[in-house]
Amino acid sequence: MDSSKIVAFEAKPFALSANYALGENELLASQSRRESNARSYPRRIPIALRRARGIYVEDVEGRVFIDCLAGAGTLILGHNHPVVVEAIQRALREELPMQTLDLTTPVKEQFIDDLFSMLPDELTRHAKIQFCGPTGTDAVEAALKLVRTATGRGTMLAFHGAYHGMSLGSLSLMGNLGPKAGLGGAQTGVQFLPYPYDYRCPFGLGGEAGEAVGLHYIRNMLHDPESGVLPPAGLILEPVQGEGGVIPASASWLQGIRQVTREAEVPLILDEVQTGLGRTGKFFAFQHADIVPDVLVLSKAIGGSLPLSVVVYHESLDRWRPGAHAGTFRGNQLAMAAGSATMRLVKAERLDLHAEAMGRRLKGHLVQLQQQLPCIGEVRGRGLMLGAEIVDPAGRADARGKRPAYAKLASAIQAACLKRGLILELGGRFGGTIRLLPPLIITEPEVDRVAEILAAAIRSAMESIDRVA
Repeated sequence: MDSSKIVAFEAKPFALSANYALGENELLASQSRRESNARSYPRRIPIALRRARGIYVEDVEGRVFIDCLAGAGTLILGHNHPVVVEAIQRALREELPMQTLDLTTPVKEQFIDDLFSMLPDELTRHAKIQFCGPTGTDAVEAALKLVRTATGRGTMLAFHGAYHGMSLGSLSLMGNLGPKAGLGGAQTGVQFLPYPYDYRCPFGLGGEAGEAVGLHYIRNMLHDPESGVLPPAGLILEPVQGEGGVIPASASWLQGIRQVTREAEVPLILDEVQTGLGRTGKFFAFQHADIVPDVLVLSKAIGGSLPLSVVVYHESLDRWRPGAHAGTFRGNQLAMAAGSATMRLVKAERLDLHAEAMGRRLKGHLVQLQQQLPCIGEVRGRGLMLGAEIVDPAGRADARGKRPAYAKLASAIQAACLKRGLILELGGRFGGTIRLLPPLIITEPEVDRVAEILAAAIRSAMESIDRVA
């Protein structure tokens, strides 16, 4: 990416009514008063936005921020990319139907062609596609229905640290206990398995030994007639856990899971809602392991910044009846047009390779910081999906010498970054992992600037924590 593509905001007047010309404090106060208690991001990122372009957003006070949250990874081309804007404007000029349920259109056919052209032939030769409601959660729900219908079974296998959405069915697959508290039966019908979290290996081993034990455990469970676990309808996982702390599964572990599920005739569902379309340095994260899933769940980036989700799956699973999964907004033509334009640009400019290069550069900066700052326990991730786990250097180490997560410091770092013009998110156990999900168009100078802000923010946050202590 050419650094000349970095753009500056021009001062532009906004023709807003008096209600929408409030200052940031007034807007935030109004939001707190009128919006649901379930709102989350404004509690950690208390700003009111009015404009955005590329990797930058501007708040109503005129402050500009680098956006390394980017719609939780949705905006792989950044905000208001010209290719996406033109695709949407063309669709409006040509008076395309905005919503078509599941009626077909040339735009829909083009979208399928563009998506299938980015997937391995081994998958698309026998693929069916289901268009779902606007969110990744709905696509996960569809995947659950699909495999349960096809197998006639009810139990699902999921992983510690998993995040698959916030609907009741998807929550049953979630590792994080917080959002499930008080929901009664949300956890039923799911058997949780150990994910290969090397830094905090659930078996206390780490590395290849920890992975091998985990795979052996899963294989044994699937073949043990007294495991207590009924034959499952499917196994669902994220190739890189995002909300769980940016934890990448190794290629060898993913290959092992593919082998285990194939041996046990258990459909393998890969949730690539956040990793799909180039973010990890490949078009899809499963390609790092050279495997093919039975079911692939996609959303976020494939709609070109607009709401869209799909499930791509092997035709042998296509046993559900007409109407088994539906939704009013599954025919979002603007999202399909924007998604096609996004996919073509990702392919033409090989943004997957750019993401790999920029991710390697950013990770290098983070590793250098780790060597200087003992509060950074581990740097991990793939491509432009990176995390840094913040630990308490003075905390008691576990059996493998790992210090405890330091959520208070992580929150202070996030606030210090925001103050300096950088938006990022937290995740992982106890909210102790800094997460970076910048648009794939980020340039080298911008990567360096992100690292510079983050370094200053960490040092500032550490000083403030020490003063309070």
